[in-house]
Amino acid sequence: MHDPPPPINDEDTRLFRESVGKIRRLRNPSSTPLEKPRPAPQPRRLQAAVEDVYAAPYIADFNPEQIEVEEELAFLRAGYSPKILRRLKRGKLSIQNELDLHDLNVSTANAAIHNFLEDSRRHGLRCVKIIHGKGLGSSPRGPVLKGLTDYLLRRTQDVVAFASARPAHGGTGAAIVLLKRPG
Repeated sequence: MHDPPPPINDEDTRLFRESVGKIRRLRNPSSTPLEKPRPAPQPRRLQAAVEDVYAAPYIADFNPEQIEVEEELAFLRAGYSPKILRRLKRGKLSIQNELDLHDLNVSTANAAIHNFLEDSRRHGLRCVKIIHGKGLGSSPRGPVLKGLTDYLLRRTQDVVAFASARPAHGGTGAAIVLLKRPG
């Protein structure tokens, strides 16, 4: 057990003030936020509402049998520096939110991705993760949700780049997505 610190006397206060020097008091310190507050976390594994499925972009031209998906996903929109994709692949950006597509069908996953990206942009988030899984339970045609994720992200204009996650964040079963700056 530690002894309580000795009380602060006038000499200690004087020495502290001399060592710190001149100070300028804040007008109202309680109203000055130190950092931007993060949005409250929201569960993402729940099935999207039926109306969300119909509100999402139509994916009639998505055919998982015609899309070949590499083991690792990587995409950089034209006009952006390759450094961005390298930083994304190396895990140098902080993930601000995530969406888990496990147990969703294609139409529900489509709506969930669309809503998640819209919500992320609305809250000013730049780097998010979409967990699509590796497709181990898929039929011989391959990982359907991974293919859908790749397909939709390439067609979303607010997506600057995306890449498969580092092993600690889901590896080839997740994509880290960089969104355009708001504004």
